[in-house]
Amino acid sequence: MRIEEIQGATNGHVPPAKSPATAEQILAEIREFCRQTKTAESTFGRLVVNDGKLVSRLRDGARITTGTLDKVRAYLAEHQPASTAGDDGQVSTPARPHNGTAAAPAVAPPGFRFFDNRQKYLLFVSTCSEKTEVGNRISLELGNLQPAPPALRIFDAGVGDGTVLSRVMRAVHARFPTMPLYVVAKEISYEDVRLMLEKMADRLFEHPATVLVVTNLYYAEAPWLTPRSVTSAQGLIWKDVTLTGNTAHGFAEQIGQLESFLAENWRAGISPVTGNPVYQRPVILTLRREDHSFLLDPIMPRPGRVMADYDLVIASQPYRARASVEFKASKVVTPLVRSLRPGGRLIGIHSHGQDPGSEIIDQIWPGDDPFKTDRYAILRQVKHELGAAARHYNFNASSDARSIFRYHMHTLPDEVSGPIGTSTLFAAWNAAIYVAQIEDNRLSEVVRDGRYLEATDRVLKKHGGLWFNDETYVISRRRAPA
Repeated sequence: MRIEEIQGATNGHVPPAKSPATAEQILAEIREFCRQTKTAESTFGRLVVNDGKLVSRLRDGARITTGTLDKVRAYLAEHQPASTAGDDGQVSTPARPHNGTAAAPAVAPPGFRFFDNRQKYLLFVSTCSEKTEVGNRISLELGNLQPAPPALRIFDAGVGDGTVLSRVMRAVHARFPTMPLYVVAKEISYEDVRLMLEKMADRLFEHPATVLVVTNLYYAEAPWLTPRSVTSAQGLIWKDVTLTGNTAHGFAEQIGQLESFLAENWRAGISPVTGNPVYQRPVILTLRREDHSFLLDPIMPRPGRVMADYDLVIASQPYRARASVEFKASKVVTPLVRSLRPGGRLIGIHSHGQDPGSEIIDQIWPGDDPFKTDRYAILRQVKHELGAAARHYNFNASSDARSIFRYHMHTLPDEVSGPIGTSTLFAAWNAAIYVAQIEDNRLSEVVRDGRYLEATDRVLKKHGGLWFNDETYVISRRRAPA
């Protein structure tokens, strides 16, 4: 089909309105855009006119219609980089605008450090039940696992403070009490790593046949414990820790002695583009019990000898809600999917919206919707990224009734039935802006008056509390090639 036929006018015919010189010009603009945004030319064509061969046809000399040209020009103007980088430094496409207004900048404004904002994070996890509910949901997947020797292998793609992982490890012990366990936890935040390790002494006591690996590597590196860059590989810090004794108290003391090592080496810089933390030096830390060294030796990772064949990959909130679906799929989910062993399962969890928390945001910023990418879009894009290899995987979105689950902000009934205390209002507001990932520069514009507390108060009284919705999806690798 010729390019002229892609977009027709209302009378069914659109003559080519541009000369070959114009086609060459627009082709050059497209190529430069794709280079800067790291967008595949086929992806560009699909996004603009639902034709993955648009660019190749232009390159072969096809003419372009007025309608197609207008769409291309509009897309380039709307999404022109300013490039965006994620935690692995890769580039993504800026977000679309809301309600015809200027798009929220994909390039972070000065001072934007969402993932590094400790106050918001700590208040959220202490007042909301998300981590408990996420841990329970992930534990349901254990019944579908059929691990093979020498160990059950788990990868947590963003362990945070370890609440979810510790709950999953308890569930694993209940189902597989004697099976060796290999756990890799990715986390770039020093504070989170410290909090997570504090929870691991009890896990190592109850399930002694455990190898725990903690790393700050990027998504495309961490499953293999191998930096992609030669420079990073040369600067890699690899520390093996063998815990002596057989008590949780003793393990906790030895883990606590790692704090100086973590403080010195687990350092993150801030990306000037996104404000997100990026590691200064790659670090790999392994922990195991000395009294189980003989049993665990076959599953211990060693430099240059690491297998990425996981039975379970946990991908709970691993990306910014406002990032493009291409970025989420190509830079985060797809590398994790490739690390699954036959029969392995990845469970993805992200915010869904359509809840009272979203109502608070909508009252302050009408039309703002950070949750534009649902599980169906993620799965479609991952299939595309995998290409022919997608036939080796199953993609399960499930029904809304099974996929979407609710978690609550902890409140007492009398806290919302009468006058709501200021502390409860602040906690609810913090939870709403944390889940919606509202940048600090936008917050400063609304906290000068009391509108945000009034909006929060109205929503809490309307619903008798505050809750949020998450949605899940599962990608599993087939046991036998298709």
